[in-house]
Amino acid sequence: MQSVAAVLITVVIAYLGLCAWVYVTQRSQIYFPTPEARRPGTQSLWIKSSGAKLKVWTVPRPGPRALLYFGGNAEDVAANLDDFARTFPGHSLYLVNYRGYGGSLGDPSETGFYADALAVHDQVRAAHAEIAVMGRSLGASVAVYLASERPLERLVLVTAFDSLVEVARAHFPWLPVARLLQDRYESARRAPAVRAPVLMVVAGNDEIIPRARSRALAAAFAPGQARVVVVPGTTHNTLDLSPAYLRSVRTFLDE
Repeated sequence: MQSVAAVLITVVIAYLGLCAWVYVTQRSQIYFPTPEARRPGTQSLWIKSSGAKLKVWTVPRPGPRALLYFGGNAEDVAANLDDFARTFPGHSLYLVNYRGYGGSLGDPSETGFYADALAVHDQVRAAHAEIAVMGRSLGASVAVYLASERPLERLVLVTAFDSLVEVARAHFPWLPVARLLQDRYESARRAPAVRAPVLMVVAGNDEIIPRARSRALAAAFAPGQARVVVVPGTTHNTLDLSPAYLRSVRTFLDE
């Protein structure tokens, strides 16, 4: 019996140690900052945010329409510049490097990203009367937060989820993630405050975001508010290889 008790104690200690390690290191497992990109001939601007300074790639165009883009947790948003410039000719573009990403100053966090979204929106709003916002993966949660706090023309959510806690629970059911996670990105709770029309683009074979999590977010909006487009044969990181992805976004923005 003593040997069994010793094994159980060892297992419990190891499990608690694992939980402690996850808690302490969680932000390094959520955020994967990208290095500063070099894009000769492309414009950027600097925007001050709470405790940070953001580098925002921009493609300025005449007219009132602007599109803000928030990328995924390991995405170099500069990689989208050429495709977005071709696909959305009627919008000025603002692609946001989060704090700690792509040359922006500061440390990544949920509250920090939300503050950054508000700062970028409020500066862009001074020059553009019509703002649409597009977010991908973790950036979709940032976009939902912004749409719940500011009036927008349209909201595009790509490979989005309802709650980071629920996504983590699906991948790590043996961990008490609800107690461990500090940055929770509870988009479904904020969805009822969103008034803009919503497009959700879902990868047909998304291996990162379970389909149930996208469905739960879509259901959290008002009835008929969120239109869902599933792009078959694509995964979480290959969605942008399908022409249907940006084509569906352009159709939605131009309506």
